[in-house]
Amino acid sequence: MMSTGISGQSLIIRADASTRIGTGHLMRCLALAQAWQDAGGHAVFVMAMESPVQEARLQSEGMEVVHLATEQGSVEDTKQTAAFAQKMEASWVVVDGYHFDVDYQQIIKDSGLSLLFIDDIGHADHYHADVVLNQNIHANERLYVNRESYTRLLLGTPYVLLRREFLKWRGWRRKIPEVARRILVTLGGGDPDNVTLKVIQALQQLKILDLEAKVVVGPNNAHLEGLHCEVERSTCNVQVLTAVIDMPELMAWADVAVSAGGSTCWELAFMGLPNVVLVLAGNQVPIAEGLSAKGIALSLGWYERASDVDIDNGLRNLLFSPERQATMSLKGQALIDGAGCKRVIGAMNRKRLSLRSASEQDCKLLWKLVNELDVRKSAFNSDFIPWEDHVRWFSKKLKDPHWFQFIALNHQDVPIGQVRFEVMGEEADIDVNIDKYKRGLGYGSLLIQTGVEELASHTPIKAVHAFIKQENKVSIKAFQKAGFKNQGVEVVKGHISVHLVCRNNE
Repeated sequence: MMSTGISGQSLIIRADASTRIGTGHLMRCLALAQAWQDAGGHAVFVMAMESPVQEARLQSEGMEVVHLATEQGSVEDTKQTAAFAQKMEASWVVVDGYHFDVDYQQIIKDSGLSLLFIDDIGHADHYHADVVLNQNIHANERLYVNRESYTRLLLGTPYVLLRREFLKWRGWRRKIPEVARRILVTLGGGDPDNVTLKVIQALQQLKILDLEAKVVVGPNNAHLEGLHCEVERSTCNVQVLTAVIDMPELMAWADVAVSAGGSTCWELAFMGLPNVVLVLAGNQVPIAEGLSAKGIALSLGWYERASDVDIDNGLRNLLFSPERQATMSLKGQALIDGAGCKRVIGAMNRKRLSLRSASEQDCKLLWKLVNELDVRKSAFNSDFIPWEDHVRWFSKKLKDPHWFQFIALNHQDVPIGQVRFEVMGEEADIDVNIDKYKRGLGYGSLLIQTGVEELASHTPIKAVHAFIKQENKVSIKAFQKAGFKNQGVEVVKGHISVHLVCRNNE
């Protein structure tokens, strides 16, 4: 793997968790901290609110927790955080929370620190951060018009932060039952309005044979005793679970979920778990609407307006429709590929190139790229590819579990090319194209090497093969610079070609 250049460096994370604000901010920061650790760095969480369970989780993973004796989001909060980061000689400060405003950012930056600001709704009047991260489906540049000229934006689901325990499930595919009987309910670590009770009561109306439900609540949930009492009276097989660590295992167990419209939605999508979404807060509205519009989840809107009957009907629409479940599952996993942390850390270190999985929206981009004159000339079949043929081919390949295609992005998140692989067992063939306006800038070998590393994170690949026309000296040189070895000359589709291979033990 390529070095990230952060070995031994400190990352300071300023985030809080509580019954009222939930655990979402802290948990996605944990994902980034884990990735920083994996790259050889050291992560420290700075908190102004007590959260014993979450703190124990952080400490169990070798992360330091420091407490501030001040009001969260205050000027004193900022000064103490900045002073601590300077003392630690931190490479970056990460800030995540709605109470951190424009002044908070300004003080951090004036202290000479690099700042990553994690945002959801564009709540600040101005952005002074070096990098602004909004991982949500509705993220767009219009939210951040008022920003410094140096501020870089990381927008959209390619940057979703997933914890380490989820990444072990990359490539997993869900089996869809004829009738779904396993329901996971997860409405956030706090749930101050006790929406969980409403869902448990709705489950009792389903009256489906052998129905099972597992309800995940935070250990500090103020309504925990009442939830247990409701479960005891329930005619359904319902369990209430607290302090759950292995959420992916529960998501793999379930057939369908009921969730809030927060960060959990990205975890459910990654796990391919169809879900019914209830909106518990204003910032969740665009997430729920965006997922529903893409056919990844079924949004019932605000929880206050959703009756027991609405929840019951929403679940029935999924439980008895394996076709709909299968479609939602595939679309969810296509949206979230699990490489968000890697991309964010790459951007923090000004990495020149990152990758995201190709999706339906890239069809036209790839069609234009593949029909560029020099690309057709270097292909084994140099004929122009009609649009209709490309659409049919691309749609088929997106559903092929042996096909991996990635869009290459420069440091400004502008697409500069593609790399794709066809996997056969433990070996794969590679194909790479660079946009004609981006050639000659050193992207070729970097894209090849980064693509191979990305594929290795998805599959237990042992060898990658490239077949290049003998006269294409530029491509041959790029592959050799990326570590591929010349295996000699072969005839491929009537053309004399150089066979190059990269093996993971070389």
